[in-house]
Amino acid sequence: MSQEPQGETTTRLTLREAYQRMFALARPEWRILVSATLFLIVGSGMGLLYPQVIRGMVDDALASGLTAVNRAVLILAVIFMVQAIAVGLRHYLFTIAGYRIVTKLQSDTYRRIVSQEVGFFDKRRTGELMSRLASDTTVLQNTVSVNISMALRGLASAIGGIALLAWTSPRLTLIMLLAVPPVSIGGVWIGRKIRFLSKAVQDALAKAGEVAEETLSGIRTVRAFGREATEAERYEQGVHRAYVAMRRRTGSMALFHGVLSFAAYGITALMLWYGARMVDAGDITVGELTSFLLYTLIVAVSLASLASLWADFMRATGSADRIFEILDREPEIPLTDGTTLERVDGHIRLEQVTFRYPTRPDVSALRQITLEIRPGEIVALVGPSGSGKSTLAALLPRFYDAQEGRIYLDGHNLTTLSPTWLRGRIGSVPQEPILFSRSIAENIAYGSETDDPAAIEAAARVANAHDFILHFPEGYQTEVGERGVRLSGGQKQRIAIARAVLKDPEILILDEATSALDAESEFLVKQALERLMKGRTTLIIAHRLSTVRDADRVVVLDGGRLAEMGSHEALMMRPNGVYRKLVERQFLAS
Repeated sequence: MSQEPQGETTTRLTLREAYQRMFALARPEWRILVSATLFLIVGSGMGLLYPQVIRGMVDDALASGLTAVNRAVLILAVIFMVQAIAVGLRHYLFTIAGYRIVTKLQSDTYRRIVSQEVGFFDKRRTGELMSRLASDTTVLQNTVSVNISMALRGLASAIGGIALLAWTSPRLTLIMLLAVPPVSIGGVWIGRKIRFLSKAVQDALAKAGEVAEETLSGIRTVRAFGREATEAERYEQGVHRAYVAMRRRTGSMALFHGVLSFAAYGITALMLWYGARMVDAGDITVGELTSFLLYTLIVAVSLASLASLWADFMRATGSADRIFEILDREPEIPLTDGTTLERVDGHIRLEQVTFRYPTRPDVSALRQITLEIRPGEIVALVGPSGSGKSTLAALLPRFYDAQEGRIYLDGHNLTTLSPTWLRGRIGSVPQEPILFSRSIAENIAYGSETDDPAAIEAAARVANAHDFILHFPEGYQTEVGERGVRLSGGQKQRIAIARAVLKDPEILILDEATSALDAESEFLVKQALERLMKGRTTLIIAHRLSTVRDADRVVVLDGGRLAEMGSHEALMMRPNGVYRKLVERQFLAS
């Protein structure tokens, strides 16, 4: 069974809470469900009516001959036709309601997932979240639609059948009801066990899905290292764990169904024997015994279906725990809570900032950082790998909040500003840009409020991307593939730059935005970036000496601390400085 993400605990719903919340999902579809229930009542009523017709047919056939039989058969044909129409409409309406419910549930769950803070995704893998969206929501769909239909039908048939049994023969009914208490107690016991085992199954399937998602998304790395067999074995181990959990759950259900079947048929045989004695004694007629046995079968099938549905409802509560955990979770950094500013100058100030990642709460990625970036200033952030450069850049758009210290934008604490608004003021070009499986035009316009083709083309020209885009047969409508796999590294980089150009932000974060370009393209893009950076506060995570030379100021991080700060020339004057060593070991070596 998968473990809960580090640093978080989940609250398991009680059985009553799970039912209340699952059935609350169906409340918006009450009109469809009420109509379906009416057809359910008609269908169940027809099912309870025909044993009475057969009772009369048997007794009349013995007394009056075939005329009464023909009349009874005609009545049965009408009953069965009405029942068939009602059953078909009941199934259609309940199923449609289920589809509508699961569609909204999936949308609400996905919306809640994407609204979570970045730290949430650090703790959970994509495969697990996909499992909740696909598998768990489907289980709940069946519970709040089709299973409700079957449960209501079984309940109506069981109650109606027992009432008619008691009317026909109270003594035989008492014998039949002897089987109800042990079956009910067994159903409750096995249901609790199935709930636990069902959650284990869903967790195991989610773990297997994580392996598959991770492997397929990184298939080029897998292929490059020849690890196909290893990854296939990992996936097989995951699905085997799911199989073991499913086998345990199935074994428990099989045992229960076997005992239930024996009890049902045993009671039927006992009633048949006792009923034959009553017919022989003249207490009931043959027709009454026949109808009684038919009602007994109806009640037995109904109780069996209710017991089976009880197991399904228990299985659904395991999925409900996982789904409602997502729906109930409030993001630690809400998307829209906070104020907005009418104007952004780009003045950034960090005061004694200390930060630890949620997945590594014992390790400080940044320690007591105090830094001021003036409006329009270009600051190069340098340091060895793991020194905290990317972490510092991730704090500015509030992907995370610092545990200690404060960060200000134009004198306003970032934690008081709306994160969505704040991120709209910041543009970024990462070293390895992520493109979506859409057209080039859609990727450039991603994050911008315009989809004007002229504006998109102008941004592409600034980023030196227009010429290579036109070489594609479909131009700006060319699909880039998953994560942009149909484009080269340099092409993806220029599209990411065009995306930042079109967004026109007040603050820029560049992670060596020219690193994947050839010499000629780098020269042209650097010119474009210089125009883009003019008048904007810019933070550059720098790896190349040429980038550092052009910055107004260089900030050097080492071990999460601010080690040095100054111009390139001033820092190079320090014989034993961290920056000078970096230049000598990395920049000049390259």
